[in-house]
Amino acid sequence: MSSTPSRRFFLERCSALLLPAALVRGRDADLDPAFEPPYLKLHRTGELRRRGDALFEIMRSCRLCPRECQLDRRAGERGFCGASAQLRIAQAVPHFGEERPLVGRGGSGAVFFSHCSLRCVFCINWEISQRGDGHDRDVKDLVRMMLKLQERGCHNINIVTPTHYSAHVVRALDLAAEDGLRLPLVYNTCGWERLEILEMLDGVVDIYLPDFKYWDGAMASRYSSTADTYPELTKKALLEMHRQVGVARPAADGLMYRGLMIRHLVMPNRVGGTREVVGWIARHLPKDTYVNIMSQYRPMHLAFDYPNIARRLTRDEYEEAVRWAREAGLTNLDVQGWRSW
Repeated sequence: MSSTPSRRFFLERCSALLLPAALVRGRDADLDPAFEPPYLKLHRTGELRRRGDALFEIMRSCRLCPRECQLDRRAGERGFCGASAQLRIAQAVPHFGEERPLVGRGGSGAVFFSHCSLRCVFCINWEISQRGDGHDRDVKDLVRMMLKLQERGCHNINIVTPTHYSAHVVRALDLAAEDGLRLPLVYNTCGWERLEILEMLDGVVDIYLPDFKYWDGAMASRYSSTADTYPELTKKALLEMHRQVGVARPAADGLMYRGLMIRHLVMPNRVGGTREVVGWIARHLPKDTYVNIMSQYRPMHLAFDYPNIARRLTRDEYEEAVRWAREAGLTNLDVQGWRSW
């Protein structure tokens, strides 16, 4: 999972209570009035509904993620991710812990889905992603959540770990568009995606927010449940995401409406292969591609069983990662962690 709801929910709720009421309830999101998400066009032509139906059909022999379990989730079977066709959602809240152009003043409208296909041993949200904590919902519930987040003033709908529920998301988006949803859709993913599924999301997603966790397939296999194809497939996925939405650049109001925003979590002992990751991005994508060099790694879940990742990141390791990204020529870095940065 890419975002961190479990330890932040209390703080976010308290923050919401401290904001002016107009920012959190009783009014629509404050967006550029000229903005129209492209999924509205797909909705008007009926294409959005058709894609949602096609994604649901794929669940009969599920190939939504690179695991390609080929189990019949429609019949109640559970894939490697832990999910059947029953939608399960942990939380839907205005989230203030995302990148600044996504948060704005009203927050990012985050919908945290239960279960995950990657199953990282260090996952900060393992109770949601691997134990499956959450509540059973249906597509209409998801529609209501999306519309409520818009009403509360969120600037986007941020679907967190959505791959195994992409069919539900597209169907819900179609119904929500009919009822007035007009927020950008943020696809907040681990980055390990099948091209065939991404192609079905062309014109549906406004902002791709993928991780690029590992350069080395052996590291991905060790720390993310045998996902040895992670580097190969993630590189292909990033190129496809860029083809669809281009470079992410904030608008005049400071908000992000479209584009690719890559996250790279710097890990101890160079486990993620940061130098190679940022070098690949600089060679294969525009130099002003938005890259968030993330400093917040801390050992969680099973990480203490793996000596190389059983400690927090050091300042020197983070400074090294930032230096590598700058030396590679990347010019649009989100640098975080220590105040001196």
